Amino acid sequence: MGTKTYIFKLVIEEDPLDDGTMAYHVYVPALKSCRSWGYTREEALQNIQEAVEAYLEDLKKHNEPIPEGPTNLVTVFTELVVTATI
Repeated sequence: MGTKTYIFKLVIEEDPLDDGTMAYHVYVPALKSCRSWGYTREEALQNIQEAVEAYLEDLKKHNEPIPEGPTNLVTVFTELVVTATI
């Protein structure tokens, strides 16, 4: 079986901690409960990349389908996205 590259839309939001330190919450709407965070946008984006890869590997391991369709699988996207090739 060949590999496929999936490109998912991300949502990233400012999420200050209780002490006022800025942090960022990021999630992938197409992947239920696939979320992460970081102290910077860059850290949050790196962390969600790892989370998406682990999420997709888990789906594959359990023979569950990877979500596809016009709302989450795109070829050109102007918003923040994360890609994972498995």
